[in-house]
Amino acid sequence: MERKPLGTKASTGETCPESGIWKVVGNPTTTAPISKGNRMPPYDGKGVTWELIQYA
Repeated sequence: MERKPLGTKASTGETCPESGIWKVVGNPTTTAPISKGNRMPPYDGKGVTWELIQYA
């Protein structure tokens, strides 16, 4: 099974394509562990773009 590359992006509401640590693109930012198959969450009440920075 091939992993998605680090730097893969996903938006709020999409299905998480890879388990790992995801970081919000832009400011303010945060990181969160998100599992493959879960929905990408909003941050600070808004839709955001998340970037995969580390594998689980």
